[in-house]
Amino acid sequence: MLRINHYRMIFLKTEEEIELLRASNLLVGKALAEVAKLIKPGVTTRELDKVAEEFIRDNGAIPTFKGFPNQYGDPFPSTLCTSVNDQVVHGIPNDNPLEDGDIVSIDCGTFMNCFCGDSAYTFCVGDVDPEVRKLLKVTKESLYVGIQNAVVGKRLGDIGYAIQQYCESNSYGVVREFVGHGIGKDMHEDPQVPNYGKRGYGTLLKKGLCIAIEPMITLGSREIVMERDGWTVRTRDRKAAAHFEHTIAVGPNGADILSTFDYVEQVLGDKAI
Repeated sequence: MLRINHYRMIFLKTEEEIELLRASNLLVGKALAEVAKLIKPGVTTRELDKVAEEFIRDNGAIPTFKGFPNQYGDPFPSTLCTSVNDQVVHGIPNDNPLEDGDIVSIDCGTFMNCFCGDSAYTFCVGDVDPEVRKLLKVTKESLYVGIQNAVVGKRLGDIGYAIQQYCESNSYGVVREFVGHGIGKDMHEDPQVPNYGKRGYGTLLKKGLCIAIEPMITLGSREIVMERDGWTVRTRDRKAAAHFEHTIAVGPNGADILSTFDYVEQVLGDKAI
């Protein structure tokens, strides 16, 4: 996920480049599935991170998040972003055991064959409060609502508007300060992809545009704060937050989803959101 910044240049992808992007993104889905196998009360996010890094490297790829600099130039220390409960994004894996009733948003990126993969999924740890489970469900649904608008001829504002309306109609907050992004040979390319907006406004969607759409939605206020580590973003009111992300390619007949939750949900079975 990208902190809002200035636009540079948009690179449309060829069919061959889209297939390379798909390979990197499918690997992300498989890495998240390896993590999903381990999520339970008592496991630490550092343990999850170790498994993900080994899996990614064993499959000939590089974790793109590890070493990525923040706005202060500080490198991210881990393979995964693991954001627990009221953490919205960029949580750093640590040795604190996950507890029954927690949720953990796991964002993962890979670099393989010169192209990036990026996807995120929010997991339940044990028995999670129904109110929080509903937040996860609506956030995931809003991702697909946004993807439905990633069609040639529409605009970025149509994607953001659809996500915003869906989530706010459920009385949830939509984070403004962090947004989705273009993706290709670089993890963060233009354009920025907000989860809010106006229909008919923003960058025109063209064939070959590849973007990461990633709703970051809060149970309470949309206001956020940055922790002292310079990375972890939390909700100001300390209420739960959820994060789901797919990388997609814009097409004339709809979006081509290059990442997948299938591997994760095969592991989770009837516990999937």
